[in-house]
Amino acid sequence: MNQTNQKRNDKPKRTNNSNKNQRNQDKPQNGTNGNGNGNKISRGAAVRAQKRTQMDAQRIANQYQAANPELVAQHQKRANFIDESPRLKIIGLGGMDGGGSKNTMLVEYMDDAVIIDAGNDLGVDLPGINYGIADMSYLQSIKHKLRGYIITHGHLDHIGALPHIVPEFPAPIYGSKFTIGRVEEIFENFGLPMPEGFELRTVTMNENTHERLKIGAFFVELVRITHSIPGSTMVVLDTPVGRIINTGDFRLDPNPLDHERSDTDRLKELGNEGVLALLSESTTTERPGRTPSESTIEQSFVDIMDRAPGRIFIGLFSTNMNRVQMLVNAAVHHNKKVAMDGRSMISTLEMAIRHGFMKVPKGTFVPIASVPSMKDDNIVVVCTGSQGEPSSALQRMASGEHRHIKLKEQDTVVLSSTPIPESGNDSLIGDMVDGLIRKNVHVFEHRNHELDGIGPLHVSGHASIDEYAEIIDILKPKFFIPIYGSFRSKKRHNDIAINQGIPRANTLNAENGDVIALTQDKMEIIGEVPHGTILVDQTGMIVNNIVVKDRVLLAEEGLVAVILTVDKKTGNLLTSPDIISRGFIYMRGSEEIMNGLRQELRRAVGQRFKRVDLDRFKAELKDHVTHYLFEHTQRSPIVIPVVNVIGGKGEVKTATNGNRTKTSEEIAAEQQKRFQELRAKLLTQDARTD
Repeated sequence: MNQTNQKRNDKPKRTNNSNKNQRNQDKPQNGTNGNGNGNKISRGAAVRAQKRTQMDAQRIANQYQAANPELVAQHQKRANFIDESPRLKIIGLGGMDGGGSKNTMLVEYMDDAVIIDAGNDLGVDLPGINYGIADMSYLQSIKHKLRGYIITHGHLDHIGALPHIVPEFPAPIYGSKFTIGRVEEIFENFGLPMPEGFELRTVTMNENTHERLKIGAFFVELVRITHSIPGSTMVVLDTPVGRIINTGDFRLDPNPLDHERSDTDRLKELGNEGVLALLSESTTTERPGRTPSESTIEQSFVDIMDRAPGRIFIGLFSTNMNRVQMLVNAAVHHNKKVAMDGRSMISTLEMAIRHGFMKVPKGTFVPIASVPSMKDDNIVVVCTGSQGEPSSALQRMASGEHRHIKLKEQDTVVLSSTPIPESGNDSLIGDMVDGLIRKNVHVFEHRNHELDGIGPLHVSGHASIDEYAEIIDILKPKFFIPIYGSFRSKKRHNDIAINQGIPRANTLNAENGDVIALTQDKMEIIGEVPHGTILVDQTGMIVNNIVVKDRVLLAEEGLVAVILTVDKKTGNLLTSPDIISRGFIYMRGSEEIMNGLRQELRRAVGQRFKRVDLDRFKAELKDHVTHYLFEHTQRSPIVIPVVNVIGGKGEVKTATNGNRTKTSEEIAAEQQKRFQELRAKLLTQDARTD
């Protein structure tokens, strides 16, 4: 892909359905029932509304659900089972449900298995979630078979899950020099410590010499292919059943900036020798023609540097080192210095220079902190933020929150990218560009380059239809399996393969978890293994699906806590009920509703507290509050009842205090004092009770 988060899966985003929109509309908060006609809403209606809200939240969370526990248990019972059938099994544990979606392919033959790519899903749109990775529950049952991980290239949707998976299922990681550099980089920068005794094992392969290595029952070879990151390769896996090829992400660039063209000569040799199955990425199978060469945009940056009156800021994807090299060349040509900003970009740049993938004249780079003191026409800043990401370097510059740089009038900002499809980034980019233009900053975007009278500023890292067809024609596979794409784009890819002469019966459109069985003469789906998504937060920790559901509920409906202090002896309230609202309604603007709720709470305590046990009382209280709030607001927040019971049954309780014992009244007074202190902290932690 064109960067670490170039692609997104095609699952539905967190959008409300029509029923939910209706429930969440602003209602008249007049202290009656909010339904406009004075009719009371039944308790059953309130309960049903709450269930609908919970189901909505669960449905959103289930888009990224972990593996089915029953299916996991079924396979764990067969943990020591070895499949003796002479069939090759290919299983997409991830990568069959959307572009950039935790690409993870398992290839298994009898007592040997390898994993091709192990990426993360950067398109997860859930509160507090950073990304998702493939659920590897199935690997638990066959971990004794695992011989290695083979990586096509170094984008995060192909390597991002490795720090989570490899320590639990250790095996060597194979890849090109640049790819292994990226793998080692993400392990070094991973936020969590590795398990004691874990040692990262990597094997660098030479894609230019057609090196073949034996991994268990397989032989592996990497073949150079062009993409938007150096070191991109196809994986050629010779198995006892036949040869399979995984294309990784690719385009057939005839004139790449680094002059490392796709090795089509070797691909033709492999095709002539025979290919049993081709697993081809399917990101952009709906785009006709051919993808332009990266070299077609080089002159555009030269022209902008000729015309720009002040400082130049260029936002692009953090791993696109070929484009960074292009910008360095243009800056050197114009006698300008280059500053880099964005942690991921700087980390990748350092690795690229260390391994010889970047050629930078001495003295070209300057620290970002020195930019404000330099002449405006003497500096080019290359940074992250072309997608308008809130925490990116360019966005912080635009908002005035950057530590060193504030964008100003006559600066020039170039967005060398296009919005990621179906990501929602269009609005983020639009808002950022609006803010830049308000500052009288010159802004150039690829999507508007013709309006601005300049050349193109971005090319895709993925093939178009003619290139997908050419690869099929070169390799001439017997069976064709589209991967790494949405279901619809894989369907388009099958159509391309059929047009190239592949029999329709020799193609399929598999889902995650499907077990594709191959012999020399037959391909079929024979079952399903546990599969799903494990969610990861900003720290690298795993987040449970139940927690995600609660977060969605909080985000959509808010929370209301009611705190009651009850005298155990009399069953009377000792203080007025306290109500805390967060993300639900603005309490100061809804005093009538809140006063009515307090009155209902007093009535509930008087009628039910001494008649039922405490757990039953709290459950009834929760239902009662839920009903009242829905009746008056048409919304169902999370309700948390807190009941503090003070005192005992009137008998004397002893507590050591010198030579004297405390009475139950004194103990109750102390308990009430402690509660009042706790209550004061709760009510003063945020002066806005909204």
